[in-house]
Amino acid sequence: MKEFQFTINDPVGIHARPAGLLVKKAAEFQSNITINGNGKSADAKKLIKLMSLGIKQGMEITCQIEGEDEDIACEAMINFFKDNL
Repeated sequence: MKEFQFTINDPVGIHARPAGLLVKKAAEFQSNITINGNGKSADAKKLIKLMSLGIKQGMEITCQIEGEDEDIACEAMINFFKDNL
């Protein structure tokens, strides 16, 4: 299992647009990708679940990746968060 922490920089947090992009990026991988934050967790491949986390600017999330392609998926998710959130 791979894991990383990231502090959200987007002024609105994880809102509809980046959440949709995040789901698309996560769907590219076979690994299970879980986002933990604000005392909750969600499957990164489920838009409504991600939105329900209520992640705002300045909050720290933990992304856990487990599966066959976890190394590639982890690197891609780190880059996604840096570029989009």
